[in-house]
Amino acid sequence: MNKRLMRILTMAMLVMILVVSMAIPAFATGTGNVSGAIEGTWNAAQGQVKDIVNNVVFPVIDMILAILFFVKIATAYMDYRKHGQFEFTAPAILFACLLFSLTAPSYIWTIL
Repeated sequence: MNKRLMRILTMAMLVMILVVSMAIPAFATGTGNVSGAIEGTWNAAQGQVKDIVNNVVFPVIDMILAILFFVKIATAYMDYRKHGQFEFTAPAILFACLLFSLTAPSYIWTIL
């Protein structure tokens, strides 16, 4: 038990040292305009963030939702054949989420 406690404490100290050593403070300009510093950072990285989200994040979410949707349709059909009652709530929710994520890149950047 003593060795286990020492290992946990050692790992906690190591994590704390890593967090403290990698934390870089972000200061605003000399006037103390924090919102201006945040806006400047966003404006500098906005194009890259948009490209990554539109070309990587949304397609991955779409693929996962499409797979889940078709699997849920198949399991709902199997349940229908077994019990005679089709449960459409879960496939309908997945379909709505899939439609939302497919159309989101066209309007999400005007909201943000």
